Amino acid sequence: MKKVYIAAPYTKGDIAQNVRRAIEVGDFLADLGYAVFIPHLTHFWHLLFPHEWEFWLEHDNEWMQCCDCVLRLNGDSIGADIEVNKATELGIPVFNSIEELLRGMKDGS
Repeated sequence: MKKVYIAAPYTKGDIAQNVRRAIEVGDFLADLGYAVFIPHLTHFWHLLFPHEWEFWLEHDNEWMQCCDCVLRLNGDSIGADIEVNKATELGIPVFNSIEELLRGMKDGS
């Protein structure tokens, strides 16, 4: 099962809508047979036990290293851009749309 990391806006715009969008995309990919890591799910952890932004970034980057690819959803996001840069450093393929990801994973990227 291929593992996909979702990199997407969180704090810019409506946080609840951003979390929902990331989960919707993750659910769609899960239905297609992918294992999905959605960093936005830590939103609920953060509500109960807040941590600094750097804590979450470090936490998520550890999980990214286990993934086969990163899906960068559109939207302005410093955090998602940092995640894309980290994936690139690690040699993890980055896709900018679901269609691109599906083609890339089918081709064996």
